[in-house]
Amino acid sequence: MAKDCSFDVVSEFDRQELVNAVDQVKRDISARFDLKDSNSQVELDADKSITITTGDDMKLRNIYDILQSKLVKRNLSIRILDPQPLENALGGNIRQVYKLKKGLTQELAKKIVADIKGTKIKVQASIQGEQVRISGKDKDDLQEVIKLLRSNEESYDYPLQFTNYR
Repeated sequence: MAKDCSFDVVSEFDRQELVNAVDQVKRDISARFDLKDSNSQVELDADKSITITTGDDMKLRNIYDILQSKLVKRNLSIRILDPQPLENALGGNIRQVYKLKKGLTQELAKKIVADIKGTKIKVQASIQGEQVRISGKDKDDLQEVIKLLRSNEESYDYPLQFTNYR
């Protein structure tokens, strides 16, 4: 009897690495000449969002660039950041909120399953909450699915990880 092999497609991030990246951004803001006395703040709100509050657009872009570089250095995808509309804050400041993407949405999971079924590779894809389980008899087929999903990752606009490969 042939044993089924499987893996899960998930979209997660390492919380501790995110906390470390935000802490590094705060340190950089306090050390950089152009941002030192700007009264800029970066806050991580309970794994739900990152809020940047600063005086003007140029400082906001600089802080966002620093945040992106710190995320990349810590092997976190910048696709986890979902920018919300710019809003005014107290004291003439501006605030930008970046919601954090974690877990696959139902629409994205359905799109992933449809993409896999469209390839005619002999695997089964099932949605299980915020992840998609892919199973099949041949490990080579599973590798083909991973290759397909990695090539389509840009269109999904979510960082994908592949876990529980057995």
